[in-house]
Order: sequence, then C-alpha cells, then structure tokens
Amino acid sequence: MSTGVIIALIVVGIVVVGAAGLFAARTTPRGGRGLKRRFGPEYDRAVARHDGDTKAAEEELAERVKRHGALEHRPLEPAAREMYQARWARVQERFVESPAEAVAEADQVVADLARDRGYPDGADHEEQYAALSVHHGHRMHGYRLVHGAAQAGPGQTGTEELRTALVEARSLFDDLLGPDRVPAAEKRTHAPKGRLVKGS
Repeated sequence: MSTGVIIALIVVGIVVVGAAGLFAARTTPRGGRGLKRRFGPEYDRAVARHDGDTKAAEEELAERVKRHGALEHRPLEPAAREMYQARWARVQERFVESPAEAVAEADQVVADLARDRGYPDGADHEEQYAALSVHHGHRMHGYRLVHGAAQAGPGQTGTEELRTALVEARSLFDDLLGPDRVPAAEKRTHAPKGRLVKGS
C-alpha cells in the first residue's frame, strides 16, 4: 500500500470517528444544562424527589431519554382530531356544573390522546408520564395537577384548584393535538402550520 493510500484511510477514519462523536453529542443530553433545558420544571421536580441529589436525578432523567427519546408522534386522522376537540369542549362545558367530574374526564382525554399519539397506554400512568416528560417536559405540570385531582376523593380539591388544573392541562392537550411534525426537508418548502386549537 502506498503512503498516499494509508494517509487517505487515516483521514477517512478520523472523519468517521468525528462524525460519530458529533452525532452522539447531539442525541445524548449534556448533563445538567442539557437535561434542564429539555425537561424544564421536571428537572427541578426530579432533583427534589431525590432530596437534592442532582446526580441521581440526572441519571433518572437520562434513563427516560434513553427509553423514550426516539419516540415519534403517530399522525392523527382529521376525524380523530375533531373528536378530541369535541371531547375537550364537553369537558369545559361540564366544568360549570360538575368541576370534579370534568377534571376526571380531562385526565382521561389527555391519557387517550397521548396513547393515540404513540405514547405508552394511560393504564400505566407512570410509564406514560415518563415518556411524555421527555418530549413535553415544559407542559407536564398541568397533567400532574389534573391526574392528582382526578385521583382525589370527592370534595378533596377546591373548585379554584380544579379550574387551575384544567387550564394548565390544556397546554399539554394542545401540544399533543397540534399539527403533525413536518420532516426537516418539507419545512424548507412549506410554511409552518398554526395551532388548530385555541387556548381556553
């Protein structure tokens, strides 16, 4: 083998190793800052749950990313999108007469919508929650509130707390219901779509 071929092979090897390292760096969350940016308030919640042990919290969150980071939204058919919009509208109407029942229904609507979008089934709430937090970390607080209120006994949660839970859960509902994500190649040729559902 000539010296030129050996040098060319070494250069190609360096480029391949560098590209692999760059890919790994982009797909793996970078410690505290990367995880904090991705999970938002969920990061602080995990740290609190681990009694301030940031290393343990970051290991838990990194494990969530490893398990659920590659998950992609399943597309929603227009009829399914309309059905979910109608279900949420009924939840809001029902709140006036029966706030606790409306919040329990909102919890079910979000769980069903998440399942239809490709997240784990709501029957295993913790697993569904972990997967959602990887992709919607900044929107999880409302879902937590709604689920907690739905699980509480009658009269355990005040009307104003129920209203807050419902309003905050709406942001996750909107994210999940929103337009299907457009592949990068299509984004260059199509204008971004607006939200289909207005906030309450």
